[in-house]
Amino acid sequence: MFGIKKPLWFFCLLFSAAMLAPDVQARKVKEKTLSVSQTRADFEQLYGSLQEAHFNLFARISKPEYDRLYRQVLGTLTAPAAASQVALRFQRFAAFGKVAHARIDANYRNFAQFMAGGGKAFPLLIRVIGSKTYVAENRSGINAIARGDEITKLNGRPIEYWLSRCGRNLSADTPYMAHALMELDFPMLLWLELGPQPRFNVTVRRAGSSARTIALPARGETDMKAFVAKQSPVLRLDGTQRVARMMENGVAYLRPGAFYNTDPNAKDEYDNTAFRLFVDSSFRKFLAAGATSLVIDIRDNPGGDSSFSDLMLAWFADKPFRFASSFQIKVSKEAIASNDERLKAAPGNEHDVSHQYAALYASARPGGIVPFPVDWSKPRAEPRFKGNVYLLVNRNSYSNCVAVAATVQDYSLGTVIGEETSDLATTYGAMESFTLRESGLKVGFPKAYIVRPSGDQRPRGVVPDIAIPTPLVEDATDPVLQQAVSIAATRK
Repeated sequence: MFGIKKPLWFFCLLFSAAMLAPDVQARKVKEKTLSVSQTRADFEQLYGSLQEAHFNLFARISKPEYDRLYRQVLGTLTAPAAASQVALRFQRFAAFGKVAHARIDANYRNFAQFMAGGGKAFPLLIRVIGSKTYVAENRSGINAIARGDEITKLNGRPIEYWLSRCGRNLSADTPYMAHALMELDFPMLLWLELGPQPRFNVTVRRAGSSARTIALPARGETDMKAFVAKQSPVLRLDGTQRVARMMENGVAYLRPGAFYNTDPNAKDEYDNTAFRLFVDSSFRKFLAAGATSLVIDIRDNPGGDSSFSDLMLAWFADKPFRFASSFQIKVSKEAIASNDERLKAAPGNEHDVSHQYAALYASARPGGIVPFPVDWSKPRAEPRFKGNVYLLVNRNSYSNCVAVAATVQDYSLGTVIGEETSDLATTYGAMESFTLRESGLKVGFPKAYIVRPSGDQRPRGVVPDIAIPTPLVEDATDPVLQQAVSIAATRK
């Protein structure tokens, strides 16, 4: 029901040509250039359609503020612009509303094309913890920088300046979410801000040492991969991997993987047949082995759909449950058209969610808010797993994973452990998209407001019942999982 979210991915009022990435010379394929009239027409469509289709474009930013920004941006559209520049301007405008599911993802594609064409980028990955920013991975080949070093400045400016400046290009509800997205996106975000750069001056501080400034050359994909391969291995979690095994002391371990059909050749991403077989087989093995507690690991999981996750929850639920207390949809011509396109591409069956949306739209008027029924799921028939259940989450548990965690927590089906999710438990979601007529840019928008089972509407992720801090650098021994298994083994 939530749909598949890829993480993805802000806070700036002013847009100017000087802020746009001058990267078009690095591309082998000549970009489309939009005239002033084309860009202005698309910008008018962007703002108008977002107001019509977004469940609440002004949920976090007032309409007068958005109107002011619209006039400011419109006043800068006075010269022909490359499609990548238009995409960046428009993404910043969409991101201004601070809702993750309102966005234009073309920047990711543009950066990928730049790198695939031999481009070079900032060679560090970062991790923001509280008020400090650290090196999470050094891909520069310069040994004077190490994982865990604190970054205090970049190109002579405080790192906080760059987090704020880069953050305006991300659609994110909270700074915590933006910082989580930056862990992989920071090189791209700097490229959007500065364009291709030959080098970066980074000021770092290691515990017990004074700060020092190091010149880092920009690196291409091949070099960065080679440098990382020479370093000691770190934990790399695969969110789509499905694993089921017994641990020590009667603890079972389940990593269900993404809640959608991960078969690359699948015609229907919502076909849960293989997932059902995996889950049922896993729980039967746990019961046969005499498991007394279970750790379900959904860290770094991209999410998916409740028609998958409910199959898993039903194995240990002791009462009926549903992933939301309220699911409201704003009807719009954009949402109707997007749903129609999906039905044409994959007709599916009359019971799938796209057909349910179509039936709802048939009896509703654009502009109206209508409830979407959230069915109750029941515990499965015996046998069921009746031991203690621990759901392990982290900041990168996205989309439907957050709904799973909220369901487990709100219905007391188990204990949520780990790290607070950056994605929200009550959210503007159920994304659709419309296409800008002149540029062809696809604009994503949330058509729904989904409230967690408890009814709590605060814009926050799921806060674990038992916190397990994620180390700055996780080695291959997986220290967080070790703590989770220890908790499951000792709390009978």
